[in-house]
Amino acid sequence: MVEDRYGGFWRRAMAFSIDKIILFFTSLFILFVGVLALNISFLTHYRDMLPERFAEVTITFVFIYLLMTVFISMFYFTYFHGAAGQTPGKMIFGLKMVQSTGEQMTFGLAFLRWVGYIISAVVFYLGFVWIAFDAKKQSWHDKIAGTVVIRVKNIVDGPAYTPDEKGLDKEGDFL
Repeated sequence: MVEDRYGGFWRRAMAFSIDKIILFFTSLFILFVGVLALNISFLTHYRDMLPERFAEVTITFVFIYLLMTVFISMFYFTYFHGAAGQTPGKMIFGLKMVQSTGEQMTFGLAFLRWVGYIISAVVFYLGFVWIAFDAKKQSWHDKIAGTVVIRVKNIVDGPAYTPDEKGLDKEGDFL
């Protein structure tokens, strides 16, 4: 396969940034709704609220909020990668994720790849930086799940490559 058909570091970084901005605003909305609900609860029970109970409720809220943001991130990346091989960010920048064999993504592999995000981020995000140095532009989470990110038609540059139904071009290389 020709190396320029793989999604490069900067293109993938921009696509990931768009996805993280979408997740940020989603989390911000959930935080706003949660804080609003807490304030209503505190205002209706302010006379009965002991300081210890206030701290307990607040800590519980923060814990539930953090769990929800992790779950939403997991759902977002697993759903978009499993259903279409593309998140909104990848769609904009003309990237698509496929299995290393050229087959379409599955939800199981998409979830495994999301778990790989955690591993890629643990050591100072070295798993993400690895994209810049790998011949197939694979990150650690790509290697874990057996996937590659390829270039396809996009909004930014216009048409790049036209794959067939399996994602293969006329030479038999997948795009």
